Amino acid sequence: MTTWLPLIPLLALLAFSPTVQAAGVDPTNFEKPELEERYRGLLHELRCTVCQNQSLADSDAGLAQDLRRELRTQIHAGSSDDEIIDYMVSRYGNFVLYRPPFSPATYLLWIGPFVLLGLGFVALYLTSRGSRQGTGTTGVDSAARQRARRLLGEGKDV
Repeated sequence: MTTWLPLIPLLALLAFSPTVQAAGVDPTNFEKPELEERYRGLLHELRCTVCQNQSLADSDAGLAQDLRRELRTQIHAGSSDDEIIDYMVSRYGNFVLYRPPFSPATYLLWIGPFVLLGLGFVALYLTSRGSRQGTGTTGVDSAARQRARRLLGEGKDV
């Protein structure tokens, strides 16, 4: 047992070294730094449709890898950013964009939060106004008050 003890750190190092090396591999080979900047910018502008709220840069899903490969291919082919975005939207819909366009299909997405906020303020106002109106006089006349005092007074004697 003690003869194997010095080999444990070496085995651990060998076991983890391929994963460490594989994590550092980035298959983007652009001959110009401008192309790589465009690639990185588009990676953060486009969303992975599988992972919901992750950009293509952050996602490890298989579809995200395919989309990154397609993005590289189109940049190498000389497509503009608008052409690439139009292509992605035509295949995956506006959901692939982090900032969808303001169109009739997305009105609710853009205006909905403000409408809900306004409805919340109206409900808050109506609720507070209703509770303020209830704190006034109760409409009890003086005869009923005197009768209540008399009944309460009789209860003390018992």
